[in-house]
Amino acid sequence: MSTESTTAAPGSSAETPWPVRTVARKIGDWVNRLGTVWVEGQVTQISARPGTSTAFLTVRDPSADVSMSVTCPMRLLRDVEPPLREGASVVLHAKPTFFLGRGTLSLRANEIRAVGIGELLARIERLRKLLAAEGLFAQERKKRLPFLPKGIGLITGRASAAERDVLVNAQARWPHVAFKVINTAVQGAQAVPQILRALSTLDKDPDIDVIVIARGGGSVEDLLPFSDEALCRAVSAARTPVVSAIGHEPDTPLLDHVADLRCSTPTDASKRIVPDVREETERVRMMRDRGRRALHGWVDTQTRLLTQLRSRPVLADPLGPIQRRFDDVENHRERGRRAMLGLLAKDQAELTSARARLTALGPAATLARGYAVVQFTDGEGNLQVLRSVSEIEDGALLRVRVVDGALGAVVTLETGEGK
Repeated sequence: MSTESTTAAPGSSAETPWPVRTVARKIGDWVNRLGTVWVEGQVTQISARPGTSTAFLTVRDPSADVSMSVTCPMRLLRDVEPPLREGASVVLHAKPTFFLGRGTLSLRANEIRAVGIGELLARIERLRKLLAAEGLFAQERKKRLPFLPKGIGLITGRASAAERDVLVNAQARWPHVAFKVINTAVQGAQAVPQILRALSTLDKDPDIDVIVIARGGGSVEDLLPFSDEALCRAVSAARTPVVSAIGHEPDTPLLDHVADLRCSTPTDASKRIVPDVREETERVRMMRDRGRRALHGWVDTQTRLLTQLRSRPVLADPLGPIQRRFDDVENHRERGRRAMLGLLAKDQAELTSARARLTALGPAATLARGYAVVQFTDGEGNLQVLRSVSEIEDGALLRVRVVDGALGAVVTLETGEGK
């Protein structure tokens, strides 16, 4: 079984299809079951021709590209205070109606209430709290503007004072600034869709570094598009930095909080997006003068330092200190040599004196004068110096040492005085 036959309503098939009138009638029956509803929207078009009893409106959802036709009695439209105009927010009590002849769906309103300023402000405040809670106003997410953008996108009304203020003042500050201007509605029902399309176009352009959304001052209703939730979220998601220049200082739509930079007026925006060529030229001149003075000061300081270094003796006579150190080394070496020779001479004299004393006191000198040393062998076989005749017996062997050698002798004891 085909998908068409399975999804067809009971009683219809490819062989027995329903006529258009049957389908239209059934759709009308389904729509009628909805009954009356309260609908909120923004008026985008009003058609109220004099002499007719029915007025035609078009209302749209401010946050989506959805709109519906509305019909109402002329008297009902005339009774609305303040008088309705395009861009106004309204609340309708209406019944959905399907017209069989044209096959169209519309709302038949029996009550229209204009949303007052107080209610609009309350809704904007609720939306402000919601966006703030989501972090769309956070300072850390805001993008910095380039110092000198190569291209600036401008979204503003056609031939408006805001457009003239931005272009004239920006070009006066930096004559070579490049603008890409997209003119859109800046109030009313078409403002938000057109601004969103322009924002998307400029954000995709690689030559655009900054986007400015500008408009002059106005009432709360006039500035209502710049507090639209869809526009705020689109600005928050944009890749390119967005500058909000809406109204005058007291005007603060939600776009001011979401934008990367909020300017109080379009003229203020022109001063913030490009530098002043005269100020920058003067700043360059001042920096150049400061650099020249700093360089001259540094050169003068280094010149004085070099002069001082060059005037020092070590550089004026570089070999002089070396020669003086060489002379000092030679003097010390000569002093050391003389001190060493004096020490050696002193020690040599002392050695000679000691040798003379040893020679004079030694046994060899005594032997040279004719003396002799007589030795005998004791009972243990050791040689002993003979000091008394009582130490030996007759016939004992003696050893007599004279100056030039030693000889042996035999003891013969004498009797009498010669003993």
